[in-house]
Amino acid sequence: MGKSGFPRLLHPTVDAVNVRDVAVFYGELLGLNYDADVADGEPQWVELVDSTGAVRLAVQRVDSLTQTTWPSPDVPMQLHLEFIVDSRDELSRHVERACALGAIVLMDRSDERDEQVFVLADPAGHPFCLLSRVELY
Repeated sequence: MGKSGFPRLLHPTVDAVNVRDVAVFYGELLGLNYDADVADGEPQWVELVDSTGAVRLAVQRVDSLTQTTWPSPDVPMQLHLEFIVDSRDELSRHVERACALGAIVLMDRSDERDEQVFVLADPAGHPFCLLSRVELY
């Protein structure tokens, strides 16, 4: 629960030329549900919801989108999402799943000791991170 009087994050929204593809990608990757009308035509807006019905991510249609060139600074990330998993094995599994769903790996820092990170791009080119942290004793 956020502090009273401050805005609270509702949900992130990503732009996409092909809303359906991006909504299906994130729905499958994150186990979220989306509107049935995603299958019919090209929607302007899709909300992805969890099992309680809470909106976790939205995708909105834009006519054009300049894909990021990150890590080159020519076109910055603009926005990226970060997802954390519980173990190195889970990280590998989810990176494989993401790639099978259409993501591409932009950066692999899985050899880091404290925090293993993959930066991937979704089918529309939006970067996102999948990471796992190791507790050191």
